[in-house]
Amino acid sequence: MGKTPEQLFEQFDHATELIQADLSCSYLDAFLENAENIVDNGKVRVEDSLPKPDTVNELTQIYQNLDLMQEPRENVRRLLQLGLLKVIRKDAIQANHQMTPDTIGMLIAYLIEHIVSFKPDQPLKIFDPVVGTGNLLTTVINHLSTISKQKIEAFGVDNDDSMLAVASVSADLQRLPIQLYHQDSILNLDIPQSDLAVADLPIGYYPLDQNVANYETKASEGHSYVHHLLIEQTMNYLVAGGFAFFVVPSNLFQTKESATFVKWIHSVAYLQGFINLPTDMFSNPASQKSILVLQNHGAEAKQAQQVLLGTFPSLKDQKEFRKFLGEINQWVKTSLK
Repeated sequence: MGKTPEQLFEQFDHATELIQADLSCSYLDAFLENAENIVDNGKVRVEDSLPKPDTVNELTQIYQNLDLMQEPRENVRRLLQLGLLKVIRKDAIQANHQMTPDTIGMLIAYLIEHIVSFKPDQPLKIFDPVVGTGNLLTTVINHLSTISKQKIEAFGVDNDDSMLAVASVSADLQRLPIQLYHQDSILNLDIPQSDLAVADLPIGYYPLDQNVANYETKASEGHSYVHHLLIEQTMNYLVAGGFAFFVVPSNLFQTKESATFVKWIHSVAYLQGFINLPTDMFSNPASQKSILVLQNHGAEAKQAQQVLLGTFPSLKDQKEFRKFLGEINQWVKTSLK
């Protein structure tokens, strides 16, 4: 019988703590070093005689019993998630570096499964312009791999090198084909046109006004909303008819910039859905988030007869939750396809 993610984490965490104690570094740095050792077939990296020989021996023993390359991808992803939760707690990581919760990732994966048409004879290209630790992207890839034989090629972009380092070891340990790029996503991206995009968007203002001169969604004065700019940029890198699933503030269409933003959406894409996430996920109503579903114009894309609107029920209420999923399926059949 295989190990649970919790059992795997116990061994992984012990190794991380051994490295942190010997190297006197942050928990994040120890986490990354530990993960890189495992990617390197359990070979312990030693620099300036650290970790100490006794620690190297102990780590080697742990790695012999911790063969993550043989574990199911989802178990590895969950193990890494437990490790990242500890990173956040021990290193007091700022809020915008935190992971997209599993619940959100699975809801987006479910929407993609039922809304997007898969073509088994060609690769599915998917990208995340704000990939962070990669938790949202890998959650979606792992789910899609269970429902379709279509080959997946993935791309992730982020301007934070420490979060990108986490995404890199996460992709390696889960054996996932993700190419990662360290850059500002508002600038020109060196990625191919993709079929699908997912993004848990940062909220706030983009400070470098000179970079957004050519953006339709830029503010008429002052700094522009970074989430508006990222949505526009993402749609530029999708094929005709390609879908994007964005985690956005629920008040997205209630700001003074929303009229310009909606006008831009209608010029390039179809607004196919706007679904509120379960309210019990948010302690403060002001921080409520929703999933925005956009589809690029072109190919066989058309505006759904009715935009998919609603609120996911609490996952604790399984009966209502299943009923809502049934309503989504019905909407796909009658409004979208």
